Amino acid sequence: MSMDFSRRRSLGATYLDDGRCQFCVWAPLVEQLEVQLILPRRESITLEKDDAGYHWGATTGVAPGSLYLYRLNKTTERPDPASRSQPEGVHGPSEVIDAKFSWEDDGWNGLALRDYIIYELHVGAYTREGTFDAVVPYLQELKDLGITAVEIMPVGQFPGGRNWGYDGVYPFAAQNSYGGPQGLKRLVNACHRTGLAVILDVVYNHLGPEGNYFADFAPHYFTKRYQTPWGPALNFDGPYSDEVRHFFVENARYWIADCHVDALRLDAVHAILDHSPQPFLEELGAKVQKLASDLNRRIYLMPESAANDARLIRSRERGGYGLDAVWSDDFHHSLRTLLTGEHSGYYEDYGKFNHLVDAYRDGFAYSGAYSRYRKRRHGSSAKDIPAERFIVFSQNHDQVGNRPRGDRLTHDVCFEALNLAAATVILSPFIPLIFMGEEYGETAPFP
Repeated sequence: MSMDFSRRRSLGATYLDDGRCQFCVWAPLVEQLEVQLILPRRESITLEKDDAGYHWGATTGVAPGSLYLYRLNKTTERPDPASRSQPEGVHGPSEVIDAKFSWEDDGWNGLALRDYIIYELHVGAYTREGTFDAVVPYLQELKDLGITAVEIMPVGQFPGGRNWGYDGVYPFAAQNSYGGPQGLKRLVNACHRTGLAVILDVVYNHLGPEGNYFADFAPHYFTKRYQTPWGPALNFDGPYSDEVRHFFVENARYWIADCHVDALRLDAVHAILDHSPQPFLEELGAKVQKLASDLNRRIYLMPESAANDARLIRSRERGGYGLDAVWSDDFHHSLRTLLTGEHSGYYEDYGKFNHLVDAYRDGFAYSGAYSRYRKRRHGSSAKDIPAERFIVFSQNHDQVGNRPRGDRLTHDVCFEALNLAAATVILSPFIPLIFMGEEYGETAPFP
């Protein structure tokens, strides 16, 4: 049977007003799939299955706040993979939400990329309360500091109440303990009122283990062809990969269109393993660019990659993926080794002044040179790419948190060296990023 991929419906539960709600979930091997309503009443609704393996249908008497699970083949009950809210955590039922919100950012169209000065924060650790709303009172202080964009570490629903966010298992559901989808929208709205852009960190290279029920709906979400350091690789280039791609493109669309986020930081894209003629990242870039045009907003994709691959930010017309700005770990490594003298692990490739010079000139210190740490040549040249397409830092969540004791640069160098590091980042021609607390020399570890 033919499959009309152009007519895919919105994933998850879509509230349609007047107590009507549409449900849609991809489960190609499941013969019968029902919506099991839990609140406000217990009722089962059998969904219709189409040729592409989507189960869908609409029902009445379902208002925002209604709780539901999906029942697969009359036996297994699971939350919605595209749930917008998980009020009882990763194992509990999903919640129908109303996408409407009283936005106050009609005049906000985003910032030019060259004007981004980024402040990275973790919602659960930035304040004692650890919520989206608790960040709001600090926004004017960040604005006065000179920050123009707040970057939020991942908030897709994860196990427990506090977490880095990189093992989330509901990519559409803003973490319940942080304030859920409404809390996130209030924070984004407040940022825009203050004149701050919002970057959201998203994870499209793997899903966490606890509460991960994706394979119950479709084992095709994952592939055995590749492995990541964190578990099974997502399937972006094998059989059924069109629908896996659609899921994550829709996720990007949700954060941008429904939650008004200005940019997505794409975590560890070197672990998105994809040998298709049109890689997922290129497809994502094209579709987000089209969405930005439709919304008349400046929207950016900012990949993090350990590969020093200039194709990520080279235009599609010139054989690249057309993404907007890449994190430069090389800049950090070159700067830190000069300041601290560290040479363990991947730092063995750095420590000479010319590494920092090369990072300034090319965006990368390694643009095809031999890497002793990797035992091979590493990186590609980015000399043709403007400096504003690179994000640099002397600290960030990875470069602090992945250290054995989570110690900041503050622990390892004197105050004058901290000032030098800050100046090296802020006065560079690149987009500067400051990690929370760095502006005043925070000493608390971030393990």
